[in-house]
Amino acid sequence: MFPGGSVPIALSVAGREYPPVEVIIDPDRVAAFARSLGADPAAGVPPTYAVVYTWEATAQQILGDPNTGIELSNLIHTDQEFEWARQPRVGETVVARSRIAADVYRRGVRLLTIETDVTVGGEPLCRSTARRLIRGGDQ
Repeated sequence: MFPGGSVPIALSVAGREYPPVEVIIDPDRVAAFARSLGADPAAGVPPTYAVVYTWEATAQQILGDPNTGIELSNLIHTDQEFEWARQPRVGETVVARSRIAADVYRRGVRLLTIETDVTVGGEPLCRSTARRLIRGGDQ
């Protein structure tokens, strides 16, 4: 284990930012998502659909970044919180931009905190704070 329980600066990717990703709030995907929750697809975008335009939109950037050293098979989603300025509307194009807010190593596991800010036309829409646990491997 590292002294102090955190990843040495040379290995940490805390502060790393990723380019913005545009996501269209697709009516068919929203309807399918709503139905999977037992919600009325005509009622608009369910709040939990935020996982699609936050994590799904930027996951490839983070997982594909060789500097993060993340193997998908070792990644565990621990929790995620959302704050909304408003809900998106079906058909809108949103822009998601993620950054790694924290990267620490404790008791044999690595913990990442990923913040994603989402805007529409430059105005805030949503912020996601997601925590991921990465097990195993030598850090």
